[in-house]
Amino acid sequence: MSLALRSRALWREWEAAGGRELVTGDGVVSIGPHVRRRAELMRQAGAAARLIDPGELSERLPLLAGWEGEALLDEDGGVIRTRAAIEMLGDALADSMVFDEVLSVRPTAAGTVQVHAGATAVEHDRVVVCAGRETASLARSAGLVVPVRQSAHVRLAFPVRGEPPKRLACLLEGSGAYGEASAYADPLPGNRLYAVGVDETPVGPDGALVDPEGLAAIAQRTTRYVARALPGLAPEAAQARHCWITELPWGHDAFAVWEAGGASFLVGHNLFKHAPALGRALAAQVMGEDPGIELRPDDRLGAPRP
Repeated sequence: MSLALRSRALWREWEAAGGRELVTGDGVVSIGPHVRRRAELMRQAGAAARLIDPGELSERLPLLAGWEGEALLDEDGGVIRTRAAIEMLGDALADSMVFDEVLSVRPTAAGTVQVHAGATAVEHDRVVVCAGRETASLARSAGLVVPVRQSAHVRLAFPVRGEPPKRLACLLEGSGAYGEASAYADPLPGNRLYAVGVDETPVGPDGALVDPEGLAAIAQRTTRYVARALPGLAPEAAQARHCWITELPWGHDAFAVWEAGGASFLVGHNLFKHAPALGRALAAQVMGEDPGIELRPDDRLGAPRP
């Protein structure tokens, strides 16, 4: 939680520096049996979180079917505008970026790290690898075995019925009342589309889907979920986003850094939300400074709290 709050503050700094919105400020609402425990943990960490009644929930998220239980509002939460963030950072680093395919990363006897890419083989003092689903295979080239589980996910975006609200909160739903154990949803820019995700399908050791029909089945479940849980949305999806998930054994949001000589390999899930603070921590670590957070696998960062 402390890392999330640190990242949130840095996102706001990036917004001020870049002159554009990177994280919306319309809030995140959570419903389900764990909202009181989550509220307490968030308050302990210093987050602006509070329980709200069904009336305020309806104001924050008018798309949701009637919910009479408690809900939690994270007032400072919102959607990360990923494309805007990547464009801003890309513009700032344009003169320093090199695009190539990396085949291997390995420490040398001389204490350097050799990187084999499509057009060259070069040595560096330190290397940080943040390559998504390819990180585990690059770690193997350095002699490391990372216990990552891969899966594939589909998120569908549905049109909002009528005129979209000016403010529209994100949703974290774990009640089970609408036919899925859990779901998440958030507005796309302009609030005319609301994106919803419910599950993922496993990926085999060779990187292929275990069930070729898995993504289609999840899309169908998502559509049925929307009909039950979010009647404020049109019943047919207007957009789809398919993506890979790389998850560590001790938690859905867990992450860690594996090291081999001067090479560091970052592995985990849902990392972009931590990008500002995590980037600073990794930079400090490779420079031999205190990263301010325990990043080793044995630290089990992101494991559920009792």
